[in-house]
Amino acid sequence: MESPHKGKTGLKRLWNAFHYSLAGFKAAYQNEDAFRQESLLAAVLIPLALFLPAGVVGKALMIASVLLVLIVELLNSAVEATVDRISLENHHLAKRAKDIGSAAVLLSLINLAVVWVLVLLG
Repeated sequence: MESPHKGKTGLKRLWNAFHYSLAGFKAAYQNEDAFRQESLLAAVLIPLALFLPAGVVGKALMIASVLLVLIVELLNSAVEATVDRISLENHHLAKRAKDIGSAAVLLSLINLAVVWVLVLLG
């Protein structure tokens, strides 16, 4: 069965999508410790990137690497919520899905560190 919202087009669809996105941010912030911590990190690093001595491209890369962490964390949280919705029992496929999501977050954090070091030292 398809979502009844799939038939909406134009501005109504954009308005609904915007509100769903806000609800997603709110849910992640309220329910996910990691998202709250990474949001705090973003609140510090994004303004810092604007004031550090880096070119426009360097600043853009620094900010993009921070936003990537938030994006990956949101996707990881969505995977975890979906897995938990299906079943709370321990299962090797559920563990694999959650571990892979966690690995993606780790890689995005490593990417953030590498980008910041390269921009600031380069």
